Amino acid sequence: MFVLFSMQHHALVTAVHVWAQTHRRRLMWGLGLGMTGLAATAFGLAPLAPNAADLPQQTITQVLHPASNVVEQLEALADLPLELYRSDTTRKQDTAESLLSRLGVNDPDAAAYIRQDRQARMLLEGRPQKMVRAKADAAGRLIELVARFPAEQRNLSESHFNRLTLNRVDGAWVTDLETVELQSRVQFGSGTIRSSLFAATDEAQMPDAIASQMAEIFSGDIDFHRELKRGDSFSVVYESLTADGEPINWNQAAGRVLAAEFVNNGRVHQAVWFKDAQRGSYYDFSGKSKRRAFLASPMEFSRITSGFAMRFHPIFQRTMAHTGVDYGAPVGTPVRTVAEGKVEFAGWQGGYGNTVVVRHGGDKTTLYAHLSRIDVRRGERVQQGQRIGAVGATGTATGPHLHYEFRVNGRHVDPLKAARMAAPVPLAEQSRGAFTAQAELLRTKLEVAATIAGDSSRGD
Repeated sequence: MFVLFSMQHHALVTAVHVWAQTHRRRLMWGLGLGMTGLAATAFGLAPLAPNAADLPQQTITQVLHPASNVVEQLEALADLPLELYRSDTTRKQDTAESLLSRLGVNDPDAAAYIRQDRQARMLLEGRPQKMVRAKADAAGRLIELVARFPAEQRNLSESHFNRLTLNRVDGAWVTDLETVELQSRVQFGSGTIRSSLFAATDEAQMPDAIASQMAEIFSGDIDFHRELKRGDSFSVVYESLTADGEPINWNQAAGRVLAAEFVNNGRVHQAVWFKDAQRGSYYDFSGKSKRRAFLASPMEFSRITSGFAMRFHPIFQRTMAHTGVDYGAPVGTPVRTVAEGKVEFAGWQGGYGNTVVVRHGGDKTTLYAHLSRIDVRRGERVQQGQRIGAVGATGTATGPHLHYEFRVNGRHVDPLKAARMAAPVPLAEQSRGAFTAQAELLRTKLEVAATIAGDSSRGD
């Protein structure tokens, strides 16, 4: 078919060239007339071209012979060893046998090795949701197992992952543990609010972490607990982090929102990420900072389970004022200070359990309670966003969560309102040129994101 098309194309070009030489004067007249309008050009020139159906055609047939006997090739394929692959994630109550069984592996020796080897036991220890991929033979014997999970080193936990590999070498098992850098790719998404922000991002197949980031970015513009309306919409450009090409869903290593637009009750709010020589922050497209002196939340990715209001206390069984905000999250989720300050208290404080109190200036303090661990000391200076501990359930707590309070001159105030009232941090003038260039690039990508239906999320 390709040869036939090429011969027809060559014949057509030759015929047109001969016709053009013969009717040179008529061609020039037609082109001149075409300058008066596009419609006249189409009408005047199309009838003058030769009809392709009148050109000579030739069919070429060629017989192809296989390089070798087909039966021999099939027999060679049948002799190849069969390897089966299956992927899953670890669960909290997993044993070596239950994990291997879900992976389609029936190998008592491999299960015994996982239980006994110090590094191999990492599959079953620590936080669940480790990504595991197994390769087995036709009999179900394990050939290789690869697990990927967040790096444990604090300074690498957001940018790297651990790769644990089990291989059978000469009949013996070998374990290899590596720390590898995460890779990122740009994703686009959009959605419409029908019930909640998290439901909308779930429908758009976007990570919960992206919803949490949007809520934090626009917390100075929108009260997501009181002002979110059915029919509100959003568009977002964000990073999707991958481990060996596999998308991850670890909150502490989630991708960053690069640009976002949120339409709330008809009002349009926009934000773009920009990092200068000192630090990164969000700004609107005019360069006005979205970051304020106090962050809206002491956790990057969380859901509020109890706000600043009167409530029925689950332990004391009576209605009483809730003087802070509770954030539900798994044990070990990082907790950060919402602003620069000095640690005034770090230790056990009655029903609050493990507690950190940070003083910001002369009259403002923040409190972080029920921590599973404390990562700062009394008298230590801390920066905005610095990790000070981890979520727990110490003290008087019904389950893992963070209790967060904001006080002014010792009086409790709504932390969400306090964050919205805080002054924004301005963009440095020397960075404005670089910001403008980056903002325009992301504005274009945000326009692309706005065209994507809310039921999917696409890469670039």
